[in-house]
Amino acid sequence: MNLTSPDSSMSSSAATTKKRAASPRSARKPANTPPLPDPQPALQPGVASITHLTTKLAEYLTPAELKKVKEAYRFSDEMHLGQMRKSGEPYISHPIAVAEICADWKLDAQAIMAALLHDVMEDQDVKKDELIERFGAPVATLVDGLSKLDKIEFQSQIEAQAENFRKMLLAMARDVRVILVKLADRLHNMRTLGVMIPEKKRRIARETMEVYIPIAHRLGLNNIYRELQELAFSHLYPLRHRTLAKAVKAARGNRREVVSKILESVSTTLAATGINAQIDGREKSLFGIYRKMHNKHLSFSQVLDVYGFRIVVDTFANCYLALGTLHALYKPMPGKFKDYIAIPKLNGYQSLHTTLIGPYGTPVEFQIRTQDMHRVAESGVAAHWLYKDEEGNLSDLQQRTHAWLQSLLDIQKQTGDSAEFLEHVKVDLFPDSVYVFTPKSKIIALPRGATALDFAYTIHTDVGDQTIAAKINHEPAPLRTELHNGDIVEIITSTSSRPSPNWLSFVRTGKARSAIRHHLRTINLGESVELGKRLLSQALATLNLNPALAPVVVDRLLNESSAKSLDEIYADIGVGKRMATLVARHIMGLLENEPLLTPLLDMEGVATPAKMDPVVIYGSEGISVQLAPCCQPIPGDHITGQLKRDQGLVVHAEDCNIAKRQRNKDPDRWIEVLWGEDLNRRFDCRIKVLVHNDKGILARVAAEIGDSDANIIYVNMDDDKDQLMTQLVFTIQVEDRVHLARLMRNVRRIRGVTRILRDRN
Repeated sequence: MNLTSPDSSMSSSAATTKKRAASPRSARKPANTPPLPDPQPALQPGVASITHLTTKLAEYLTPAELKKVKEAYRFSDEMHLGQMRKSGEPYISHPIAVAEICADWKLDAQAIMAALLHDVMEDQDVKKDELIERFGAPVATLVDGLSKLDKIEFQSQIEAQAENFRKMLLAMARDVRVILVKLADRLHNMRTLGVMIPEKKRRIARETMEVYIPIAHRLGLNNIYRELQELAFSHLYPLRHRTLAKAVKAARGNRREVVSKILESVSTTLAATGINAQIDGREKSLFGIYRKMHNKHLSFSQVLDVYGFRIVVDTFANCYLALGTLHALYKPMPGKFKDYIAIPKLNGYQSLHTTLIGPYGTPVEFQIRTQDMHRVAESGVAAHWLYKDEEGNLSDLQQRTHAWLQSLLDIQKQTGDSAEFLEHVKVDLFPDSVYVFTPKSKIIALPRGATALDFAYTIHTDVGDQTIAAKINHEPAPLRTELHNGDIVEIITSTSSRPSPNWLSFVRTGKARSAIRHHLRTINLGESVELGKRLLSQALATLNLNPALAPVVVDRLLNESSAKSLDEIYADIGVGKRMATLVARHIMGLLENEPLLTPLLDMEGVATPAKMDPVVIYGSEGISVQLAPCCQPIPGDHITGQLKRDQGLVVHAEDCNIAKRQRNKDPDRWIEVLWGEDLNRRFDCRIKVLVHNDKGILARVAAEIGDSDANIIYVNMDDDKDQLMTQLVFTIQVEDRVHLARLMRNVRRIRGVTRILRDRN
C-alpha cells in the first residue's frame, strides 16, 4: 500500500477541525461499516443527546461506572456551554459522537470519560489537577495525552506539528487507549469535514492518510482503517472519488450474476463437505480500486474483475479443510496463496488468502478464518486489550503490540528532536512486512526492504551496534542485503565494533536509524564539535566576523536556536544537521539588528565577502569525516566535501558521478576541501584486473600487489561466459595516487594480465 502523500506537512491546527463541523447523528454510519462517503454531506443543526450513548454503555458497564460517565458528560457539557460547531450544532455533540465510537469497541469507563472530556483542557483551559480531583489520575492522564501543546512556543510550525504527534505517540506507548480515543476523534472529524473550505479539507485528509491511517492499520483496526481511507480519498480527490463511485454503481448490475453463481457454488460445496461456514461477498473499496489502478496502471474494468469473498468457519482445522475444498472447486492461481494463520501479520491479523480462477475465467479472492480471527481482523487491539489477564499472561497479539509500543519509547530516548522522532516512527508504520527466522527458528517480522543490519537492531540495540558481519541462509552476505520471506539470518558481532555513518544509507527501520544516529551524536561528540567549530569559524571569517563570539552573542544565539550550549550548535554543524554558512549569516543578522551588539560588527568587506577557505583533510579525523565509498578518494585526487545530515563531512572525488548528481540537487551543502600534508595512513581504493583464466594467475597478481607494499582488503572474481577471461576486483590500501600508479604498472607487467584500471563508481 502506498501511504505517501504529496504533501508531508502536518498542521498542529488540523486537530482543531474537531470544532468545525458536525453532521446529524442519524446520518452517521456505525463504526463497523465502511462507508462510501459523500465529500459534501448536507449538515443540519441538531440537538445533542446522550441517550444513545448510555444505551450502548449499559450493555457492558456497571451502574457505578455509568454514573461516573454521566458525571464526565455533565462537566464537559458545562465547559463547552455556548460553544458551537461550524454546522450550528452544540459542540458537546462532538465528544458524545467520539464516545459512541469508543463504546462500539466496548472500551472501559475511563476511556469513555476521556472521550467526553478530550477537548476541555485544550479548548477551555481546564487544568490537569482539576481533572485528577474530579475524575481520578488515569482519566486525567488520558485527556492530557489527547491535548495539544498550543501553549508552548516553537521555532517553526513544522516543529510544533511534530511535537504534538510525538506527545500523542508517547502517550499511546504508555496507554494504548490514548490512540483509540484519538482515532475515534479523527474518524468523527473526517465524517463531518464537509463544511470546511477545500484547502483545509485536503490538508486534514493528507494528515489522516499519512499518520492516522497507518497507525490504525498497525493496531489492526481494520474497520476504522478502511473508513478513514475512504473519507480521506473523498476529500483529497473528490472528482476521482465521485467518478469511481458512479462507475462502481453502474457495474454492480453486471457483476450480480457472477457473484450469485460463486456464492451458490461455494455454499453448496462447503455444506456437502460438512463445513459450517458463513460466506460473504465483498466489494472493493473505492480507495482500493483507485490505488490498484494507480499502482498497477490498470483500467477500471480490469480492477473490477477481481471479486472478494470472506468465509468464516467454526474451527481452526476447518480453515484448512475449507481451503482444500475451494481448491478442488476452482483452480488456484500459482503464487497467490498466503498463510497468515501460521505466520500472523504484525498487527495480529490471521487468515488464509487464496486467489482462484472462478466462472468465466475471473480471478476470485477468498479469505478464510475463524470467528475469533475475524473479530481480531476487524477490531485489532480493541478486540484484545493490552492488559494482562488474571494469570498475568499476554496473548501473541498483545505481546507484539506491546513490543512495538515499547520501541516508541526506545526511539524517543535516542532521538534528538520531535521531527526526527516522527520520521523514525512513520518509517515503521508501513504495513508491508517480511518474515525471517533466527538460527533458533524464532520468527522476526520486519518492514519490507529491511536489511540484515535492521534485523540485528531488531534483536537488540547492542547487537546492532556491535555487528561486523551477517549470514543469510548460512551464507556470508553484506549487511546491506535486503531480506526476503523465509530467510534464516545470523549476526556476527564484535565488542570492538561501532556503528558507521554509512549504515544510515541503507537501514530501513526507525529503531536502527535512531540507534545509529544516537551513537554518532554521543560517542563521537568530540569529533563532531571540533569539525563544527572549524566550519563555523571559516564561515564567520568569510563574512569578516571574528570567530571568537562574544558571550552576549552566544546567549542570544542559544535563545533563538533552542540549543542548550554552543558545543551543541558546533556538534549539529559537524554532523550536518545545521549549515555553518546559515548559522554565520544568522549571527551577522543578530549583530546588525541589535543596537547593543552593533559595536561588535566589523562591517568592512561584508558587502564583498571573501571566499571560504577549504577544509583541510588529514584522514585521521575519525568518523565525523568520511571518505565516500562510491569513489574512494585517495591523496592526490581532487576532492570536494558534502555535509550530510547525521553523517558529518563526506569527502568525494570531484569527478565522482554520484557527487555530481547530488551537488546539482543540493549545492548549499558542498564545501571545498583539500588534502593535508604528511598523511600518515593508508587509504582504500578498488582496482579491476582483467586476466586470462590461467592456472595460478590470482596468486601471481596478489603476490605482486604485496610486493608493491599494498595491503589486500577484499577480492572478488567475475568469470566471462566463455571461461577464457576472468575479472579480478581488489580492494587495496595505498598511500596516495603515486603509490597506486606504481602498483598498477607492476601488475600490468605480469604475464596473463590484459588490462588494469581503477574502479570508481
